Amino acid sequence: RLFARFLLNFLGFVFWGTAAALAFGGVWWIIICKDYGYLFQEFFLSLPGWLAVAAAIILLPTGVLAISVSAKCSRYKQGTLMYLLLVLLYLEMSLAVLAQIYSIWMASELKSSIGYLVYHYNGTRSQAPGNSTMDVIQRKLQCCGAQNYTDWLKETAASWHVPAEKAYVPESCCKEEYSHCRGDLGHLEQFFQEGCLKKLEDQLHFVMVYMFWCCIVVSVLELLAGVSNGILMRHQPFHNLRFL
Repeated sequence: RLFARFLLNFLGFVFWGTAAALAFGGVWWIIICKDYGYLFQEFFLSLPGWLAVAAAIILLPTGVLAISVSAKCSRYKQGTLMYLLLVLLYLEMSLAVLAQIYSIWMASELKSSIGYLVYHYNGTRSQAPGNSTMDVIQRKLQCCGAQNYTDWLKETAASWHVPAEKAYVPESCCKEEYSHCRGDLGHLEQFFQEGCLKKLEDQLHFVMVYMFWCCIVVSVLELLAGVSNGILMRHQPFHNLRFL
């Protein structure tokens, strides 16, 4: 019983830390969805991020309850703590499953989406939504084209109506230190040559894996908290179970 109290008290503080970790992952994913929303039209794309934020918010009072129960047992607090742990377990298992599904689904979607944006790019000064997204991706990830910068060689000649020998890359491929860069292929050192597809896949996959393992770790900790709370409840049995 003494060990159960100590463990529950310790886990209460750990829950606050894991809440911050989950909230960080959730907000990070929501920001990514906002930045690259044009790539995926599905409205539920940001759902894992909001689930992570919701779980983080619920973890805060759960941690407070765990510390409170470990200091002084209260039948109502113990029952509430068990309910919160159960809700959190459902949330995190749902989030872990979604993270795995999204990792597989996005790998197949990204290739066609990036390819579409490159193919329909109409020039550096066009205001089309696809152009803006491609420029944002290339600037943020410091990349050029889908696979690499050579993706622009055939596309610029066809879509921008310029001779093939004068094909160039968008100015969003240029490195910041070269302020006079115009995407001229005669100056390869002035722009990024690595493709965006691999970089974007790695970033999205990393966030999904991060949230997946956060959920697994927190779920294990919640199970330990549930067992500890159960031990304390066993030593102080409820005489009236109606409130459950």
